[in-house]
Amino acid sequence: MTDLQRELTGATWRTSSHSGSGDQCVQVASLSSDRHAVRDSKDPLGPSFVLSTAGWRRLLESARES
Repeated sequence: MTDLQRELTGATWRTSSHSGSGDQCVQVASLSSDRHAVRDSKDPLGPSFVLSTAGWRRLLESARES
C-alpha cells in the first residue's frame, strides 16, 4: 500500500454542504501537503481523485461559476 492509499484510507471525509439528494453526493477530505481528495459518497470504497492546492482552487472556482 502506498503512502497516499494509507492517507486516503484514514482520511476524515465530509459531505459537501452543496450536495443534493439522490445521486448528487460528493465527499471531500483534506490531505497532507495541502491536497484534497474527492469521492462519491455512495461508493466510499470506490475511486477518489486527489487535487493539488491549485487544482482544488480551480475546481471550487468552476463550481461557483456554475
